[in-house]
Order: sequence, then C-alpha cells, then structure tokens
Amino acid sequence: MIKFTKMHGLGNDYIYIDCTTKDLPQDISKIAIKMSDRNFGIGSDGVILICKSNVADFKMRIFNSDGTEAQMCGNGIRCVGKYVYEKGLTNKTNLSIETLAGIKKLKLNLKNGYIYNISVDMGKPILNAENIPVIYEKEFVKDLKINAMGKEFIFTCVSIGNPHAVCFLNEIDSLNLEKYGNILENDFHFPQKSNIEFIKIIDRNNIKMRVWERGAKETLACGTGACASVVASTINNYTNRTVNVHLKGGRLLVNWNKFDNHIYMVGSATTVFEGEYLQ
Repeated sequence: MIKFTKMHGLGNDYIYIDCTTKDLPQDISKIAIKMSDRNFGIGSDGVILICKSNVADFKMRIFNSDGTEAQMCGNGIRCVGKYVYEKGLTNKTNLSIETLAGIKKLKLNLKNGYIYNISVDMGKPILNAENIPVIYEKEFVKDLKINAMGKEFIFTCVSIGNPHAVCFLNEIDSLNLEKYGNILENDFHFPQKSNIEFIKIIDRNNIKMRVWERGAKETLACGTGACASVVASTINNYTNRTVNVHLKGGRLLVNWNKFDNHIYMVGSATTVFEGEYLQ
C-alpha cells in the first residue's frame, strides 16, 4: 500500500509520494507506469517522490508515465513546495529543492496563510549544443531542421536542466501532436530525446504554447518548456524577456532576467485528492 497525493500545476498532473521517512521499493519505474495509467491506475503524467536531501531542504525525483526518470519538472516542483509546506514538513517559505538538474530555489507566496502562487528560480539556460545535448554542427541551435512524416520543422534548442526543442508556427491549435510528437522526440539529433514545444507568438509579452513532453506525450502544461520557449523567443527577437506563456492548462509568468541570466517562473499549484494505492 502506498499513500499518495494527486496534484497538478496548470493540469500537468503528478502523483506525489512522501519518501522522507520511508523508501519505496526498487521497482519504482514499474510502479510509476502502473499508477500513471489513466484507465487502470490513478492517472497522471507521472510520479514525483519527495525525499530527504543532504544538500537542500528536500529532494524530488520525477518518473514519467513511461517509467523513465526526468531531470526536472517546473510544474512539479511548485507542487512539491506546496506539499511540504501544507503537510507541515517545513514552515519555511523560501525553500531549496535538490533535482537531477541541480538545486532549485522556491518562494512560496502566501495570502491569509494560504499559498496563492509559487515562484521558482529555474537557474540559467544552457544554450550550447553539446550540453543540451543536440547533435549539431553549430554551437548554438537556432535553425535545426527536422522532417517528420513529410513536414519540416525548424527548432531552436535550449536546456533548462532537461532538453527542449522549440518550434515557432503561425498556427498550433490544429497541429496533430500525436502524429509528429513521438517522431520528433526520438529524432537522432537528440541523444537523450527531447521535449518538443510548438509556439505561436501573440505579441512581445505573450505567447501560446503546446508541448509534447519527453516520456509523457502531450500534456496540458510544462514549466521547463515554458521557460525554454521564452528563452527561444527572446533569442529570436520575437518577445521581450518577461512573457506570459498561455498553455492549455493555464498561464505561467516567465522572466529571463538580463542581470543574473536566471529564469524566474511564477505559477499555481493545486491539490486534487489523496488516497492509498494497493499494489
């Protein structure tokens, strides 16, 4: 039996498990696949473990719905902040969370004692191809052309601790992500696969985004994807450095700060329900 809490950030939903006092079995990847199944399990984009850390306040481990472990999740880390505060695991409103993408800092913004949103310092973007990683002949990837099912896509690539490929299109609502997403995610240019973002520029302060998440297919929101898309939009001079990112699940505010080069993301976190999973 595994006690869990279902939470989401703008519809990007995960199953959260407190591992600060008890470890899970070694086959967590198989458990994540079963729990995430929307027909035969709880249903989610994946499972997030909240663990003790020797270098930060807490550690998060992220397992996608296909069982693979991810480095970072922007929506997920906001929910971790809400979880540990509201469960009484901490009384701090400024937190450090250890991830496979490094230590991230959170600020829990309270109103009348309740969390109304959470800001995350996502760190500096990685822009050189080798470290994203992307197989490409140039150091910076702004014009990577990939053909999928007879359609050509042009990508700007960024890492926010995990790899992202951002494509700008005039229209994204009718795009068939099921048709193209898996092919693009697994393209040979991406040795660790890639998250794929499709962006429509609304104006210099607003963009619209759809995302095909590595290991999870299309999701309603992706925090790291929103950050990568703002960086890519800025690099290509489509937007300013502070942008509202409109996703299927809601809106994120992202600022790529020109003084410290860090990306700051602000958004909500919501608890859906709690329960016990019988293995």
